Amino acid sequence: MNNPVGWFEIYVQDMARAVRFYQAVLQLPLEKLEFPGMEMWTFPMQPDGKGAAGSLVRMDGRASGGNSVMVYFSCGDCAEEAGRIEAAGGKLLQPKVTIGEYGFIALGLDPDGNSFGLHSMQ
Repeated sequence: MNNPVGWFEIYVQDMARAVRFYQAVLQLPLEKLEFPGMEMWTFPMQPDGKGAAGSLVRMDGRASGGNSVMVYFSCGDCAEEAGRIEAAGGKLLQPKVTIGEYGFIALGLDPDGNSFGLHSMQ
């Protein structure tokens, strides 16, 4: 059985800024995908890998921010990524906190107003 989330999209208004932000915070390269009618950059993914794959999307008529979806990025130690959020142009909403036996989380806000989470077991 797979995890319930199969894909995620984070809608943005300024793609160049969004790509710079997520690459700086997560220290991962994003790759441009060609799709008609939208600009899309994917996070690194493995077709048969664990977890959900997804992308940043800029599409006319699709607003960013204020969404009710929270995406959590897996990290070795979420404090490291959380420590890079503000320097990359975002806002740290919640520094690293324990969630008991399930590890730790930190929460951030990207420059487009999207909330996102960081999760680690240490």
